[in-house]
Amino acid sequence: MGRGGVHKDRSEGPERKCIATGDIQPKYGLIRFVTGPDGQVYPDVAAKLPGRGVYVAADRAALDKAVGKKLFARGFKAQVSVPQDLTDEVENQVSRRVIELLSLARKSGDAVAGYEKVKTWLDREEAQVLIQASDGSGRGKSKLSTPHFGKYIGWLTADELGQAFGRQTVIHAAMASGGLAKRVVEEAQRLRGLRETDDGGRGRAEG
Repeated sequence: MGRGGVHKDRSEGPERKCIATGDIQPKYGLIRFVTGPDGQVYPDVAAKLPGRGVYVAADRAALDKAVGKKLFARGFKAQVSVPQDLTDEVENQVSRRVIELLSLARKSGDAVAGYEKVKTWLDREEAQVLIQASDGSGRGKSKLSTPHFGKYIGWLTADELGQAFGRQTVIHAAMASGGLAKRVVEEAQRLRGLRETDDGGRGRAEG
């Protein structure tokens, strides 16, 4: 039951409370943290490590607040040590997850890279997600539009996309619906909150 007696929609999965903002939201929009035997706080971006966890929104400002105001000690109800570069480490781990998932999608045939292949998928309405490098040419990227009712990811670098597709650099990529698309979009949204970037909103918006 939510505020005002309204039942909350839990269709997006389990929810947790962010120790920095106090907001309750689906787990996939949060970063889980655990403590090790040494009392240090560690990010658990895959949410698989044992032990009690606390959650912080996948947002750079929220994480910086949790570190700066010593909110992890309150969340764990214990004295803990927190690395000063924790926010950067979380961003690095989430970016690696996105790259790994994209790589798996490529190997299973659910993702392609390169302008012509991406354009073909878009023309055939096979693409559900359009992915473009944040540091690619704005003019070149504007020639491709986000799929109707699809998603756009524009905050990975050309080098990062290159790692996912086994190339030096990649500017344009696309994913088909199903398979790993949902997980890639969710992880990419977490990365967007952690990464201070302007993805530009190129192409046609969703819907």
